[in-house]
Amino acid sequence: MTQNKQAITFSLSLCGFRGIVRVMSPNVAYAAIMFLAGVGIPVLAALNATLGARLGSPAVAALCLFLVALSAAFIVVLVTGPGAIAKVAGEPKHLYVAGLLVAFYVLSITYIAPHFGVGNAIFFVLLGQLAAAAAIDQWGLFGAQVTPMSLSRAAGIALMAAGVALTQQG
Repeated sequence: MTQNKQAITFSLSLCGFRGIVRVMSPNVAYAAIMFLAGVGIPVLAALNATLGARLGSPAVAALCLFLVALSAAFIVVLVTGPGAIAKVAGEPKHLYVAGLLVAFYVLSITYIAPHFGVGNAIFFVLLGQLAAAAAIDQWGLFGAQVTPMSLSRAAGIALMAAGVALTQQG
């Protein structure tokens, strides 16, 4: 049996829960977790858009979301160990722009989804993610691993974009 096909055990710490997961490879577990995160994006959009509409304020709905998220992250830090907090002040400040991007996403999806539809909003989010991910991988931006754009990779991204577009056809 090759090393890739050997079952390995690794610790998984997600949302404060620790467990042992047996998989064929770590990549299978990573893919499954990211799939679930992807499922969460439109659910988040629908729930927060509804909350924003019910409250009459997408900004207040976003604030509620961030308070819940902050609480969850705080619990995970307590469970996994708060040692890394001491390093926060010394890190490059531009890395914290990610927080602004999350706020922009949550505020925009909370405001736009009730007017434009969750599916339409997520469609354009996915197209933006495909374009940005390709650029980040191509040039190794923000310290990411470089994955050059090949013809087959470009065709795959185009096929994914076409598939996303097809899901929006009436």
